[in-house]
Amino acid sequence: MTPVSSRGSLRVLGIDPGLTRCGVGVVDVAPDRSARLVYVGVVRSDPGDPIEARLALIAAGLRAVVDAHHPDVVAVERVFAQHNRSTVMGTAQASGIALLIAGERGLPAATHTPSEVKAAITGYGSADKRQVQAMVARVLRLDELPKPADAADALALALCHAWRGGGAVSAASGPLTPAQRAWADAERGARR
Repeated sequence: MTPVSSRGSLRVLGIDPGLTRCGVGVVDVAPDRSARLVYVGVVRSDPGDPIEARLALIAAGLRAVVDAHHPDVVAVERVFAQHNRSTVMGTAQASGIALLIAGERGLPAATHTPSEVKAAITGYGSADKRQVQAMVARVLRLDELPKPADAADALALALCHAWRGGGAVSAASGPLTPAQRAWADAERGARR
């Protein structure tokens, strides 16, 4: 694991929970808010498989991303009410798996609503997916829009978390990790 002091940035794992497609994105965000793409992908499960097998597959995929990229913090999209009850249940189950894995690994975690993410990335809480993808690509200096949408949403979540003060997690979530403390100190220095 690269220590945050030598990285000079906060490494955030963003997770767009879904039972069929769970988007994952890892970014390094410096105190000056500049960001660099580390990893982006999707963990998939087959809708025909039993629920317990699907959740185990999502968990294994998320653990592999955590083990490979050593994030300092995890940001997960907050589940919101939808008309399709089965969709919201699958999203909630995948979200629970993501938060469980953060807890298992001792990583601080936070949730953000889709409108919070859109506002942080585009300045407009009702932006459409294409606008969010375009801004994520611009911020991360990508040659093309991140795809699929689940992966782009995961990157947007990670950026949102860092930009909304995600390095300095509230005292309610427990003591700061050394990485969060270093990032918060550097962020305060950059503001001076």
